[in-house]
Amino acid sequence: MGSWGGRAARGFLRAVAVAAVTLPIPALWAAAAALGVLWGPANPWSWLLPVVLAGTGTLALARPVCRAVRFLVERWTGTVVPAGYRTAGPVTRMSTGYWWNGYGYERSRRDALMDQSWRTWWSDPATWRDLRFAVTVPFTAGLAALLPPAVAVSAVYGLLRPEPAARLVGATAAVAAVAASPYAWRLVEPVAVRFLGPSGAMLLAERVDELTAQRADVTVAQAAEIRRIERDLHDGAQAGLVALGLSLATAEKLMEADPERARALMRAARAGAASSLAELRDLVRGINPPLLNERGLVDAVRALALNSPLDVAVGTDGPFRLEPPVESAVYFGVAELLTNAAKHAGAATVRITVGHSETGVVVEVLDDGRGGAAEGSGGGLAGLRRRLAVFDGTLELTSPVGGPTRATIMVPCELL
Repeated sequence: MGSWGGRAARGFLRAVAVAAVTLPIPALWAAAAALGVLWGPANPWSWLLPVVLAGTGTLALARPVCRAVRFLVERWTGTVVPAGYRTAGPVTRMSTGYWWNGYGYERSRRDALMDQSWRTWWSDPATWRDLRFAVTVPFTAGLAALLPPAVAVSAVYGLLRPEPAARLVGATAAVAAVAASPYAWRLVEPVAVRFLGPSGAMLLAERVDELTAQRADVTVAQAAEIRRIERDLHDGAQAGLVALGLSLATAEKLMEADPERARALMRAARAGAASSLAELRDLVRGINPPLLNERGLVDAVRALALNSPLDVAVGTDGPFRLEPPVESAVYFGVAELLTNAAKHAGAATVRITVGHSETGVVVEVLDDGRGGAAEGSGGGLAGLRRRLAVFDGTLELTSPVGGPTRATIMVPCELL
């Protein structure tokens, strides 16, 4: 009985909350209509002000109502209804002094932001979806949620009347209010999921924008990697090979005049050739480790663990192979997380779990460091997230202050 009473009380409060969130727009319409009636039919423009108030008020209240409904649904049921709102791009000052906001030029940054905000809101399909939902939900979930409080008011009114019949009706209404309370608010979830989520066209447009950003990130990363390779070749192996050529040319000239010195130069040239070869191998290994190509992700991660200064344990479901680009992205992701654990977290031990599911590969890196890891806009974690996003992969990071830090890499793919 106590459990039922608690459910009824909780349901009644939720029904009141849903009614309070979903019914302001019909209340606004009723107030506008009453204003038109009070203004009087004799005035031929008496309809204009109520229509303007109802229209502008509905537009202004639509998005707050939808946000409140999403919050309540997620809080009570755990169902997340994506908003799908279009985000505005950056505002850039041009060499002419004008500000470009993606739509046009303005004289000041403030004007550019205001114009951009208005244009983005007006052209966003989510604005009109919110408007449609805000007009629809009062007559579906709003009416259902209004039933318990309305019946409760009737019950109080009837029980306070002296007539026996009125009291009987009040008692019956009280029972009906208690019985309906646990269920009256629940209609808001299916209605929100059906009408408030982003449409297929909105999801497609969002995906196109995401892929465009990913393509830009990949292009920038490729250019940076090419510059790194060129710099390493120029400063390392190329300089060593140039010195090797000079040493051999000098030795050739001294071969007859000073054979001992020529032999010393050739010994130095041989050592320089070995050093240049080692630099080239390190450079190639930085592009893609040979062990990763030859034996796959699991063995490459084990080799990475052996070379780490930390106490690293690797657990796995067994050796398996993936597409080479996916293996490379996951491998360098694990390398980035190990570097962070050693360099920033002050960890002593790390546990790496490499596994696969029906949908793809899952790698978990758990360290006992100080925690508090945060993803900066230009940091290694942000770069790792962009690298994984190319393959629709994700990075989930949990790092409370004091540790431990748990990072989970998930990439959808098929096993070879």
